[in-house]
Amino acid sequence: MPSNAEIQKIINQRVDDFHQSVGIVVGVLTPEGRTIIDHGPLAKGDTRQMNGDTVFEIGSVSKVFTSLLLADMVQRKEVALTDPVAKYLPDTVKLPGRGGKQITFVDLATHTSGLPRMPNNFKPADPSNPYADYTVPQMYEFLSGYQLTRDIGEKYEYSNLGGGLLGHALARRAGVDYETLLHDRITGPLGMKDTAIKLSMGMQMRLATGYNAQLNRTSNWDIPTLAGAGGIRSTANDLLTFLAAFLGYTKTPLAPAIAAMLETRRPTDLPTMEITLGWHVATKNGPFIWHNGGTGGYRSFIGYDPKTRTGVVVLANAFTVAGVDDIGMHLLNPKAQLLGAAAFAPPKERKEIKVDPALFDKYTGRYELAPNFILTVTREGDHLFAQATGQPKVEIFPETEKDFFYKVVDAQITFENDHLTLHQMGRNMPAKRLP
Repeated sequence: MPSNAEIQKIINQRVDDFHQSVGIVVGVLTPEGRTIIDHGPLAKGDTRQMNGDTVFEIGSVSKVFTSLLLADMVQRKEVALTDPVAKYLPDTVKLPGRGGKQITFVDLATHTSGLPRMPNNFKPADPSNPYADYTVPQMYEFLSGYQLTRDIGEKYEYSNLGGGLLGHALARRAGVDYETLLHDRITGPLGMKDTAIKLSMGMQMRLATGYNAQLNRTSNWDIPTLAGAGGIRSTANDLLTFLAAFLGYTKTPLAPAIAAMLETRRPTDLPTMEITLGWHVATKNGPFIWHNGGTGGYRSFIGYDPKTRTGVVVLANAFTVAGVDDIGMHLLNPKAQLLGAAAFAPPKERKEIKVDPALFDKYTGRYELAPNFILTVTREGDHLFAQATGQPKVEIFPETEKDFFYKVVDAQITFENDHLTLHQMGRNMPAKRLP
C-alpha cells in the first residue's frame, strides 16, 4: 500500500495537473484503522474542501449493495438463488426464457442472464438525466417482448437492466420499495447514515457538484426504476464502514450473507477476472474484490484485498473516461500501473478534410461504449455531433471519411458499418449501434 503522502501526490496530480476532476476523496482501511486523503473543493469556487463525509453519486457500486440484499434474503430463506425471477413479477410480465430455462436471481447477480446491457426502449427525454423518465411499465414492456439471443448462464455480459431488475424483484418480494429495503437490511444495521437514494438535507449540503469530462457542471441523475443498478449516493466514510463489514472488522448479522457472495463464481470475458454475486474479482496477483461506478458527473471505485484485510474507496466528482479505477487498483495492488501523463496529454493537431455531409447520415445513432456510457451521434445540417451520457453535445470533425476527431479533447472516433471505436487515453473502445 502506498503511503499517505504518495496517495496525496497521486490525487493532487490527477486534479491539479491532469484536470481529471474538481476533487477526489480516497478512503483506506487497514488493520491499523481508517484514513481519508482528499483534495479539492465541493464545487468550483466553493471554499469548502472535500472530506470523508462529502456525498457522491456512486453509480454501479450500487449493484454490490443489491447483491448483498439478495444474499441476505437467501440467508433468511425469503428467496433462493435459483428462484426464477418471474416468480416475483406480476403475472402480466413474460420474462424471456430459452431452452427450457428461466432467468434466476443468480443469473442477474452474475450478469449471465442473457439480458442486454440496456433495454432498447430506453430513450431518455433528457440525456443529462437519462434514467429519470424510464418507468416500470416500460421495463415490463421490454422484458415481455424481448427474445434472448443466447442461452441463460452461457456468457457474461454486464447489464444495467439486469441489476435494476434484481433490485426491483427483491423489493417486490419484501413488499417495500428498494430504498426502504436497502435501509432496513444494510445501511441501517451498519450505521451508514449518509448512504441513500433520496438525499437528506444534511447530505444535500455536503453533496459534491458533478462535472462532465470537460469539467463543466452537469446534472445529478435520478434512477427510479433501475435504482438497484446505480441509484445510491454515499460518502468515503460510509463506504469504508461497508468494507469493514466485508473484512471482518465489524461484527454484523450480515456476515453469513457477505461470505456467501464470494462463494458463487462465474467466468467473464477476461481471463484474469471473475464475477461473484455483485463483485468482480481480479485474479492476477490477487484475488482483489472490486466494483466501479459512474454517473454523468461522478466516478467511483470500491475494493478490498481479503489477504491483507485492506479496503479502498476512491470517489471523484467528474465523469472522465479514465475514471479512478487505476488509482483504486494501484492502492490495492501496487503492481497495477497508474495511468501516466501521456494518457492526459493535450490533443495533437489534426487536419480536417471536406466530405459530403450526406455521409454523416449512416453514422447517426446511439452506441453503447460501456455501462452507463452511451454515445449519441447526430447530424445537424453540415455538422456531425457526438454526445456522451451526461455530457454536452460536441462537434466531431472528419479526418478521413470514416475517422473523426474532437477538438476539445484528445479523442477520435472511427466508424465501421454498425460499429464505432472511440480512441482515447491510449484505449480503443468499440461500441455497437443500438437498435
